[in-house]
Formats: sequence, structure tokens, C-alpha cells
Amino acid sequence: MTDHIQFSPDQGALLLLDQRILPGHEEFFVCRNTSDTIYALQTMVVRGAPAIGVTAAYGCWLASGELDPADAGWPTKLEGLLKDLEQARPTAVNLRWAVSLMRRAWLAEQGLSVPELRAKWLDMAKKLHVQDIEINKAMGRFGAELIADGDTVMTHCNAGALATAGYGTALGVIRGAWEQGKKIKVIANETRPFLQGARLTAYELAKDHIPVKVACDNACALLMQRGLVQKVVVGADRIAANGDAANKIGTFGVAILARHFGIPFYVAAPASTFDLNTPSGDLIPIEDRTPREVTHIGDHQITPEGVAVFNYAFDVTPAELIAGIVTEKGVIRAPYVENIKAALA
Repeated sequence: MTDHIQFSPDQGALLLLDQRILPGHEEFFVCRNTSDTIYALQTMVVRGAPAIGVTAAYGCWLASGELDPADAGWPTKLEGLLKDLEQARPTAVNLRWAVSLMRRAWLAEQGLSVPELRAKWLDMAKKLHVQDIEINKAMGRFGAELIADGDTVMTHCNAGALATAGYGTALGVIRGAWEQGKKIKVIANETRPFLQGARLTAYELAKDHIPVKVACDNACALLMQRGLVQKVVVGADRIAANGDAANKIGTFGVAILARHFGIPFYVAAPASTFDLNTPSGDLIPIEDRTPREVTHIGDHQITPEGVAVFNYAFDVTPAELIAGIVTEKGVIRAPYVENIKAALA
């Protein structure tokens, strides 16, 4: 699955498969400018750290299309648009990583005209798009070695093709093992409140004919207690310098349960998801999303009117609960501070 993020030269637009309405409907959301891109990011038309990064790269190109080349003040306007874009969501570091990459390429070549900059940025975005798929497949090959024939693998949220440019991080590991001929099964935690596991992970794996069952989030302990889970593999939206990993809310609880039951818990993420400027997970900002995602399912309200809710979108799993971090450079293991720095050097 690689067609959920598409650049359309005919429309001069970015087309995103709208993940809010999957699996029932497959429709594309069209981004033509910065406002469209920010809306798509904030409302989770597109989500997943690597996919956010690729979208942000194309978003920079869309922002450059809002400039008047004859206006001498266009660099100031562009910088304002880039700042708006990189602040669209706080937790996934790939958003700021991609915008920073595009910005540095612009500032490194002083004197670029708007058309020249647009051509450069479009080329960069397309290369990042292809590169992300290659990175995920490399992760899949390394991670597949951690999965044994006959394993049932639990995953939380959606870290598959839809969360990347294609193939996936955690699901890339699962796909890698499946492609090696290993007879594996997957348990996809439903992942309240946005139901990325029930809607998106199950959607992807069913398309690939990989055996998958959806489990309620609060069934994890029972499933592990009954010996129905041999490995846990999840993605990440940001990994601190010490190996603490932010992922979808509920991941920390799954990691605690895995430790209790002696089940290896792995994180799969590309190098771009590491944030060496953040020493530990305590400093990772946690997005607090709209209460409506909790109070409603679709248009149906499920909580009493006026009752407040918590809707933190992420939590942080401490490095000591992580058996290994699968990257495109190999599997990083403890001690994480030293080994992360060496792997990313």
C-alpha cells in the first residue's frame, strides 16, 4: 500500500487518503495550500509520524505556491507559513524534522528565486517519499529476525503503510516476517478513542491476507496471561536520546503488562523519529486533543452532557521496558544513550 499519499502534478496538489473515514469509505482529501495541509494534520486525515513528515515536506512545497515572486518580502511570508506548518501537531518529531530539512535546503542556497525554490522542494519531497518506503522495508528486514515462526504479535495503534509513505514501521516488521514465510498472527489493539487499530491496522492486514484479530484495549492482560501473545511491536512518534519512546496513548500500559508476563516489547521507528535534543521522555510534549473524540463515536454522544474527559493522544514508554528499537540501521539495544548516539552518528 503506497498510494495513500499522492502528489498530483495535474492538480498541483497533494492527495491524502482520508483516514478518518476508513475502512468504510476510501476518499482522498485534497491539499492545495498551507491551511489545507495543517487541517489534514490536525484532524488526522493523515497521521503517523513518518507519514506526517512526508506530508510536511509536500506541505512546504504547497506553501511556496502561495508566494508572489515579484514581492520582495516573500521570504518573510514563507517563513511564517513554515512556522505555522511545523506547529500543527506537537508530539511527532518528524513534522519539525521535515520542515527543518526543507528550510535548511532553502537557506543554504541564498538567492534562489521562488520558481527555483519550488522545483528544489518538490524534488526533495518526492525523494523523501520514496526514501521513507525504502527505510521501512529495511526496518522490516531487521525486525523480522526478532519474530519466530508461529508467533502471535500484538501491536497498538497503526504503525503500518498508512502511518508512513508505505510498508510501515511496526507493521513493516510484521510484513517482513510474513514475507520470510513465517506463519504469524497479529492482535491489533482497538486503540481508543480514534480506533486506529480496529479501523486501520485491521484494514491493512486484511488487505494483505495476514491473519489479524482485533482486541479491546482492556483485554491485553487477559490475552497475555493466557499465553496468546509472544511479541509486542509498536511504532513511535518521538524517541528521546535515552530511548524513552512516545507512542499512541495506552502503549505504556501494554509495555508494563509485557514486562510482567515476560513478553519482549519492541519499538520500530526510523532515524528521523529520534530526537537527540530531548534528553528523556519527561520532556516530550504530549498532545491534548479535542474532547469530542472521547465523548462521541461518529455523531453519537456516549458520555453525559457536560462531563469532562481526558484525551491525551500519547504516552511515553520508559526505555527500561523496551527490549530493542528497530531502525533502518539495525536493532538498537540497551544501553540506549550510548547505542542510539552511535547508531545515528
